[in-house]
Amino acid sequence: MSSLQIQTLLQPPDQAASVQHAISYLNSSFPTLREASSGSALQLSIDTTKSASDDYNAQLASSRTGIDKLIQSTRNSTKEHIVNAQELSLLRHSLADELTGLSEELESVTSPGVSEPSLLEEIETLHRNLKELQSVKEYVQVIHRALQLSEDSVKNLQQASPSSPITEASVADYVLLQELVTSIQRACTQVQSDTGQDLKLLSFLKDLLDKTWIRIKDVLSSSLLSAAEKLHWPMPVDYAAASLESRKAFESAFANFLGLQEIGEKLQPAQEANDSNKPFQGGLYPLQALIRPVALRFKYHFEGTRQTNRLDKPEWYFAHILNVSHEHRPFLEIVIQRLLQSSKYTSISAWREFTRLLLPIVSRKLRRSMPALLSHPPLLAHTVYQALAFDDALRDAGFSLVGTEVTLNAVDDVSAWEGTSDIVLGSKEWFDAWLEGERKFAEDQYNEIIISADAWQLSDDAEEDTANVREVRPTNSARRVKVLIEQITDRYRPLPRFLHKTRFLTAVQVPILELYHTRISDSLDAFETLSSFLVRAVPGSLAGQAGHGRDTKNMTAGVEGTQRLIKAYVSARWIAGVMAAWGEDMFFLELWHQICEKASLRSRVEDINSLPNPNVVNEEGTIFEELVTQYNKLAERTESMLVRQICGEVEADLKAHIYKQSNASPEGASEDIVLSQTLLGPIARFSAHLSLLRKTLPVPTVVGLYRKVGSHIALHVLQRQVLYQGRRRMNSLEGRVILDETRLWVETSRMALGGSVRRVEGPWERLLEAGRLLSLEGDAFERAVNAVRLGKEGEYEKLVETVGIGEMSNEEVMDVLSVREDYPK
Repeated sequence: MSSLQIQTLLQPPDQAASVQHAISYLNSSFPTLREASSGSALQLSIDTTKSASDDYNAQLASSRTGIDKLIQSTRNSTKEHIVNAQELSLLRHSLADELTGLSEELESVTSPGVSEPSLLEEIETLHRNLKELQSVKEYVQVIHRALQLSEDSVKNLQQASPSSPITEASVADYVLLQELVTSIQRACTQVQSDTGQDLKLLSFLKDLLDKTWIRIKDVLSSSLLSAAEKLHWPMPVDYAAASLESRKAFESAFANFLGLQEIGEKLQPAQEANDSNKPFQGGLYPLQALIRPVALRFKYHFEGTRQTNRLDKPEWYFAHILNVSHEHRPFLEIVIQRLLQSSKYTSISAWREFTRLLLPIVSRKLRRSMPALLSHPPLLAHTVYQALAFDDALRDAGFSLVGTEVTLNAVDDVSAWEGTSDIVLGSKEWFDAWLEGERKFAEDQYNEIIISADAWQLSDDAEEDTANVREVRPTNSARRVKVLIEQITDRYRPLPRFLHKTRFLTAVQVPILELYHTRISDSLDAFETLSSFLVRAVPGSLAGQAGHGRDTKNMTAGVEGTQRLIKAYVSARWIAGVMAAWGEDMFFLELWHQICEKASLRSRVEDINSLPNPNVVNEEGTIFEELVTQYNKLAERTESMLVRQICGEVEADLKAHIYKQSNASPEGASEDIVLSQTLLGPIARFSAHLSLLRKTLPVPTVVGLYRKVGSHIALHVLQRQVLYQGRRRMNSLEGRVILDETRLWVETSRMALGGSVRRVEGPWERLLEAGRLLSLEGDAFERAVNAVRLGKEGEYEKLVETVGIGEMSNEEVMDVLSVREDYPK
């Protein structure tokens, strides 16, 4: 109750309010005077009100008495509280002073001007150190327990009898160690997820677990090797000659080791089933143990300071491993395979598994040798070839990953064995180094071929594959380029991946073929330049470099010039034929098919102009189709130059003869026909060229060239010596001269070709027909003129039959006849 309420209650009664209340009550209870005076109701109300008033007065007196007592007690308690408050105030001031002192004592060393740590900081430091020591204690206890279990696991097997079988009870301590590591791993998982850091304790325990299993394997491995030494392992084992006790000891140790592997696979965590780096994996335990002495012998011979460890003799250590695999194969396939049949590993081939475990020895040696080989490209190439040969030898012997431990628990199909060569081929840096070395070597070989003194001499050696190139006798350079390209093919043919084969094709082979094509093309350009009497330095001469002071005109003239063109022709044509045969080879057919099928290979080929477009499917096309086309065009160009060369020289020599004939006086001609001396020069040159063609080119080519050259010269003689004479300028005697000269051309051709062409007179038919027409006399000439001019079919056919006309048309016959002086006007 508030003080305001108390003061209100202590006020005296309000007299006016009381009177007003009484009047209101009377008015409501007795509305009229009659009602108030009648009966005793008024008196009863008065008595009741008086009685209530007395009660209120008694209560008031009692309340006043209580209030006085309460006031007195409140005053007394207030005084006591005041005293207590004063005492507490003094106590508060004293506590404040004490707290100020304590706060000064607890001030941190981090505050300026304070040099010693506070007590609280010392306590916190000690508490933190105590927690760290507690954590270290727990770590040490875990490590101690793990180390103790590890040692016990190894000791139990060391103390066990070699003849006692291995059971799960034999590795009970190892199981406890594994359970300990698993529990620690579960406890540390949450910590690692919170902190994002790997705990060193967990990694230590995992390593300890792995090393413990390795030590357990070493115990049984030592027992197996001791038994194997009695069989003279690692020398070839004569199992039948060994004592029964030795054989039993070996078989018991082998079976125990297999039993340990079966136990290990049961204990192996599922997530580590396919991890080859775990001690549970890596192959059959007994065969791993038998590999150790072999590896030690290999290390002694090929990884030490002995003379057998030579960088330039990789075939020695490859042959050593092949010999080991071959020598122990009977023992593995008979004895070891029988022991595997009594275990869960019946599907494993003992020899293949043993050979697979030998491969890391070679791989390690190869990897260690690579840094030194990179600076010696020839040795690197030799090592790669030996690795490929080693892989092929193993495959030929029947080795594959099928039937090995790799395929035992494989979920997916195991890919084919890539071979030890994949160590080099699978590394981009090492493969690029090898490819660059091969490219430089091939380029150097090509340059030596081109600059050799006999590069452009026709080969005299018999070729077994002559029929494949249409009997063209090549130049030495063409044959050597062919041999070089085939050597390159042999080098990359064994490569297992088509990507590597494609890179060899595009980086080594195709550039050599392009260079040879460019060399021949440049030589033809130089020939055309020199034959045009423009003397200037042009690279690529077929005969090499011309010496100073040499007549460059003679280099392109006569038989020597023709011979140069023949060398270019046979080189281009022979290489084209060789490439056509290569394109049909199964190796190149398969390579081209893979290039067309795989986008990754197409991208490496589609920008090379010398290879066909792999995006355009051509079932009949080959990989060298484009190069064959380019070389054939080069040969056709050379063939055209040969025709122009021979015809040009013969026609040049004919100028004097034709000029003499055109200026001879018909009146002074005698009846005796004597061939002009001016014709002997062109005939001799023509004969020399034909003889050269017959000696150096195949018959089909000679026939084609002869028909082109003969037709061109015959047409030239017909036009220059006959038709260009004009009308009525020649008599019958001169016509017989033309006929006899033509027959001389034919006979010269027959003698020069030596019977290689059946119808020698074929190119000269029109000129022969013109000679026969011009040599007609008297009535025969008149009948011929009439048959032609009158156009009677019967008479013209008789003329054709009589004279022997088969090539010339009616108009041409008329033009020839009009040359006679007695041709009617």
